[in-house]
Amino acid sequence: MGTSTRWKGPNGGRWSSAARRLARWDDESRNADQRLEEIAADHLRALHETLRDDRSAFGLYDTACAAGERLAGALGSLAVDGAQSEGELLARLVSEVGGGGGTLADAAVRRGVAEAVRDVRGRHPELDDAMEAASAGGGFAWDILCDLYQVFFADMVGEFLRSVVAEHVKLAVPVLVATDPEGRIADWVAERLVDLVPNPCEESVEAAELAEAVDTAQSVVGAAEDPSAVLSKVAEGLVPKAVGRVLGLITDEVVGEGGAAA
Repeated sequence: MGTSTRWKGPNGGRWSSAARRLARWDDESRNADQRLEEIAADHLRALHETLRDDRSAFGLYDTACAAGERLAGALGSLAVDGAQSEGELLARLVSEVGGGGGTLADAAVRRGVAEAVRDVRGRHPELDDAMEAASAGGGFAWDILCDLYQVFFADMVGEFLRSVVAEHVKLAVPVLVATDPEGRIADWVAERLVDLVPNPCEESVEAAELAEAVDTAQSVVGAAEDPSAVLSKVAEGLVPKAVGRVLGLITDEVVGEGGAAA
């Protein structure tokens, strides 16, 4: 007699409704892309409503906050001593930010880190030059690191929902595997959430003055504080706001036409 591992992720109620809509989705139908976006909004709404009912659900809030605090520290380190390749950067961040837990939320954090690194490299072609400079002991510019901060939180939620959708596809509609609805939904979710995440470089007067401080700090004897440490602290202080927004716990803005609040 065979055994199986019970799915420990979201199920029932609002999640079942989103899963049923996914099961009816046809990649070759008219308006397939629009319908998939609506399904993505259904899943994001289900996550937000679940967490509003119970902030401890899936351990996602606490895991995201802890990872965000670790990320803030890692960014401060990268501002001083960057990585020499994408692989090194990824390994470093997964090690420092990802943690060693085995929950669905822990896995979403690690995959979110990986997606964020890829996304930021696409946004910042100059990152390649920065990685070359890192071999001589250089750090990364804070505009790159602040984008990495924003993208991480959005990608983490996208990766959490990727796992949920992938499980629904595997169990109910395996024929959809080839169309990768989970990847497309994860991308849609991340794109909708990223602008809700506060950017440390824009959120503080101290951060706004960082560029000048970086240029002068090395020459000022007895400088009060390393500017990289200042912005790292700004990033850490913004973690509850960042997590609250992407998880729908701070509802001052609305995501998507489906009305999924974040």
